[in-house]
Amino acid sequence: MDRRNFAFDRMNFILLAVGMAIVILGFILMSGGGTEDGSFNPEIFSPMRIKVAPAVCFIGFVSIVYAIIRKPKDTGEDAEKETKQQ
Repeated sequence: MDRRNFAFDRMNFILLAVGMAIVILGFILMSGGGTEDGSFNPEIFSPMRIKVAPAVCFIGFVSIVYAIIRKPKDTGEDAEKETKQQ
């Protein structure tokens, strides 16, 4: 199968994996312990949960979108092979 028929190249898949890892990290930062006895837990309003983690998730989603819309670079080798075959 010819490589130029694929929409993504290796770099696109790497960027997608990195973006998904960043999003997962953001969700892990958002998670935390709950309350066992039903009392008020001030940890839920920590800056890590309400500022940093959503920003990390946003960066991850932006990198995923970039990985999807990124166009693979066309190498001249494929074009040369095609012209030689004809």
